[in-house]
Formats: sequence, structure tokens, C-alpha cells
Amino acid sequence: MNALLIYPECPDTFWSFKYALKFVSKKASLPPLGLLTIGAMLPKKWNKKLVDMNVSELKDKDIAWADMVFISSMIVQKDSAQRVINICKAQGKIIVAGGPVFTAQHEKFKGVDHFVLNEAEVSLPLFLKDLRKGKPKHIYSSKERPDITKTPVPLWSLINFNDYATMPVQYSRGCPFNCEFCDIIIMNGRIPRTKTPEQLLNELQSLYDAGWRKSVFIVDDNFIGNKTNVKKMLPLLVKWQKEHKYPFILMTEASVNLADDDELMRMMSAANFYKVFLGFETPDANSLKECGKIQNIKGDVVEAVKAIHQHGMQVMGGFIVGFDSDTENIFETQIKFIQKIGVVTAMVGMLVAVPQTRLWNRLRSEGRLKGEASGQNTDGSLNFVPRMGKEKLIEGYKRLLSTIYSPKNYYKRVNALIKNYRPTARGKIPREEFIAFIRSMWRIGVLSKERIYYWRLILKTSIRKIKALPTAVELSIYRQHFEKIVNRLLAV
Repeated sequence: MNALLIYPECPDTFWSFKYALKFVSKKASLPPLGLLTIGAMLPKKWNKKLVDMNVSELKDKDIAWADMVFISSMIVQKDSAQRVINICKAQGKIIVAGGPVFTAQHEKFKGVDHFVLNEAEVSLPLFLKDLRKGKPKHIYSSKERPDITKTPVPLWSLINFNDYATMPVQYSRGCPFNCEFCDIIIMNGRIPRTKTPEQLLNELQSLYDAGWRKSVFIVDDNFIGNKTNVKKMLPLLVKWQKEHKYPFILMTEASVNLADDDELMRMMSAANFYKVFLGFETPDANSLKECGKIQNIKGDVVEAVKAIHQHGMQVMGGFIVGFDSDTENIFETQIKFIQKIGVVTAMVGMLVAVPQTRLWNRLRSEGRLKGEASGQNTDGSLNFVPRMGKEKLIEGYKRLLSTIYSPKNYYKRVNALIKNYRPTARGKIPREEFIAFIRSMWRIGVLSKERIYYWRLILKTSIRKIKALPTAVELSIYRQHFEKIVNRLLAV
């Protein structure tokens, strides 16, 4: 059996970092972890090939080679996914589809022979069993939450490491919180399940043995969802990193209550975590209550961000406008909030009703659901009727983004970060970062209109906190990407 695994094309989004990747000569931020894991779960005797359409073109000869085509997709890739299905079906191929977008709305797709939905550790073996019998069904789904300690190591041999900036690894699934707009609990449940420490270290060792030496993204829904297990695992991770001379710098996603646990932050810092994404959403307490994000109401967010920065981890943040409780003042409030807490990589999006979430069901019952979610919340599209009115929300959103990503405000946040930041990342600086620095000096320091902000930052950081210079350079490069994303939105 020749199995062709296809990852559809992603549009340019806030998190694609397409324009920043040019500085390090990479084609994509991350490879498709889901398909790499599926590849490891398929029979060993099968021939397997992966085409990530974000790094290479899907060619007719690839499709002709295949006996069966496996497609995995997120919502943001749905249009590309349907095009891939049509192309492969036109060549008479058997199509197997799974992943978030198919699990949420498989009925929207035409031409798929077999849907393998929900978590593959449960549904894929059922499909393969029936396939061996010659009687595969159209749909396989299960609400069972599998034991992910049985999940195999991703099949790294399917990709070319040189195409990517970061490698993904998963430690846990699920999140204990129940935010109205979030589909994590739909996909992975509210009880965080973790792999064993040995299992995670085995996956990292497999990356190390394959030659990877750069950043690793632990792509958990909430890395600290099960603090007990995380604290048991981290000392072993620290030991592994030290024994291997810190080959990886790590980043992950967590909840704001990370800042409440000094021991946990120290352990993560010792394990070489250097970035963490937090969902702040909004400074408005009424909107936080509305969406069920009560964990963010307690405590001082400014001090929380400062504490994490002082433990050597740069905070990236998610923010939302468009809640029913939001008034027209929310845009200025968000601007002041983001500038005050000093989160440089601030992903601000309009509220999106993702299929099957509590928000989606509520808005549907209220007759306010309009159209489908695009899968990204920074493209200016809405799939519901907002309380404040569509025009006011979109115009306020555009004003918010153009303000926080202006050179003046952006570099102000970078300087605030550098001031409180205590870099602790260990290991060798990758060659690509030196190349990116040289390119940034020309492209930003000479050709860009923001060169005065750039050189002030570089010189100030070099004199006062040289260890933070890689961060200063990286964030300067990121603004080149964010600016293009914002300008595209403003033009809509």
C-alpha cells in the first residue's frame, strides 16, 4: 500500500510568520505533527510519503504514486483541503480525512471516502481493521479519550528538517477550563491527559538523534493543565537537557495562573523554556465572566507577566474583542492594557464562533450565527451578529491593530520586555540566528522606515542587557510580518 499524507495549504495568518521566516530561510514554522503521528500509526510495511503544501507543491506524480490519500486539516485550511480532495478524487484515489475541521463539520466536505474522526488512537485502528477485512465504513468516530501513553513517536523521516523553523512535540491533551469560545474541550476534553516523562524524553531523544538542534514547541492545549504530572516530569527534562548540553529551547501554551507558581516557573526556566503563550483575552471583567474565563479575573496581570519575564520566559498573548459585554470603549481599553502589560507578540482577534463550541451553540439558538468560521480571527471576518454592530466592531478592531503594531508602540513594548526580562536560555545560538541578525541590519536597519527604532533598541540592548539581544533582534523581525498582516486587514 502506498499511502500519501497531505497537509493542505495554510493562508498567511498572524501565526504563520511567513514574512519573518525569510530572515532564517525557512519555508514554514512547524511541520504537521498530526500526520507525522498518523504516519507512525499506519502499518510498517506500507510505503509512506508526506506532502506539506506549505513547503512544497502537490504534484500529479505524487498523487499517481498513491493507493490511498490521507488528509488532515484545521478549519483555516478548509478551502485548500476541499481543493486537494477534488484533485485527488479526479485521479480516482481513495480519500481518508481526519483532524479538527473534519471532526467539527465533516458533512461540509464532498468526495471523502472515509472519515476518521476524533482522536486517531481510537478511530484509526477501527478503520484499519475494517480495511484489512475489505469492508471499511464511511465514518469512524468515538467519544472515548485514549490513553496517550500509547501514542507512538512521530515519524520524523517523512519531513526535511531544513524546511522548518521549529519542531512540535506533544506532552498532554485537554484543558481543565471551559471557556465558551474554545473548542479544546470538544476535541480533547477537560481532563488533561499526559504522556509519561520517559515517553516525552524518548520523543526529544528521537529529534536529537535525527539531528535537530533548535527550538521545540510543546503544542499542548495547556501545558500546566495537570501541574502534578508536569512537576514530576520537569526535573527529568532538566536532567536530559543538561546531559545533552541544552540542544533545545522550548516554548509552549499555558494559562495565566502559571505566574502564581514560583516553583513551576523556576523548573520551566531550568528546563530551557524561553517562550509561553497565554490567553489574556480581555481586561474587562464582565467579558471574562461572560466567556467563562474566571481564572483570569483574579490577580494582577501586569505583575504576572513581569514575574514570567523575570524567569526568562517571554510572554506571548491572545486577546479578543467582540464579546457581548464589550462596549465601544473596549478598543482603547485593550490598547492601554496591551501596552501596560508589555506583551509584544499580541495576537488580537475578533471573537469567532467555532463549530460545536458553547458559543457557537448559544449564538445559533439566538439566531445570531451567520455563515462559517474562517478558522482565523485576524482576517476581519465575522460569522455572527455582534451586539455592538458589525461596522463598529470591525472599524474599532482595525484601529486597535494599527495602533499596537505601529513602530512607536511596538518598540515601546519591546523595550518594556527587555527591561524586565532575565534571559536564562542555554545552549548554542543557531547559525540561522546570526544570519537573521545580519539580514535584519540591512532590511530593517537600512531599508525600513522604522530603522531609528531598530537601532535604538539594538544599541540599548547591546549596552545594557547583551543576553537579551537575540530576543530584541527576533522581535524586530517579527514586526515585519505583523505589519504585513495588519496592512492587509486594513485594506479589506
